[in-house]
Amino acid sequence: MLPVKSPPPGAQHVSLYPTNVYVIDRFSPKQYLICCGIRVRGLSSSSSKTTVGGGEILPNALYRRSYPSWRSGGFSLGVDLGASHTGLALGKGFCPRPLTVLNLRGKKLEMHLLKIAEMEEVDEFIIGLPKSHDGKETQQSNKVRSIAGRIAIQAAERGWRVYLQNEYGTSVEALDFMIERRLKRSVRQGRIDAYSALMLLERYFSTSGSEAELVLPKQLDLQEKLRRGSYQDNLEF
Repeated sequence: MLPVKSPPPGAQHVSLYPTNVYVIDRFSPKQYLICCGIRVRGLSSSSSKTTVGGGEILPNALYRRSYPSWRSGGFSLGVDLGASHTGLALGKGFCPRPLTVLNLRGKKLEMHLLKIAEMEEVDEFIIGLPKSHDGKETQQSNKVRSIAGRIAIQAAERGWRVYLQNEYGTSVEALDFMIERRLKRSVRQGRIDAYSALMLLERYFSTSGSEAELVLPKQLDLQEKLRRGSYQDNLEF
């Protein structure tokens, strides 16, 4: 559970979710980011800056929480990468759902993810990052970062963002979730990866994206595409 923090001045508490989140009335998105402690990591450096070309790139979860009347933005695609199976889930903040399990690897998997994103009107990927129980990255983390980096380049060309979210414990949470709903064992075995992706999205939305790490391509032209494609330049209330 996230530590409880005092609300920043000018904030109003929101009880849509059981998390420590506040709506900012008189604060800019950048100031709200600082309060949430969102990190940004580029593929070429570990910069923590949140601005690109004079504009900010924010996750959908943060905007939906800080601006409840916001109606822009696409779906978020949760991605649980595995050695042979990749689970997917889809959501917009309310009632995300398991989507499918892909039995693909390498470039075929990456291209299929982009096709699914286009069909489902996705504008951001939430990819699970393997970590140990104490929050440290593992050898598998490096592999996932490499895949996420390649997807981020392709996604940025379309104006879409890629985030990494700690996935530790999501498989156990997914299994408990499926058992509680009395899903048959055969269903659980075939859909566990999709439900793990669902738990990943639930974690992402419940924390308003505060734990998400933006994977930023090093190419400046792609960074500019991300900035231009970011919805905060054209809010619809």
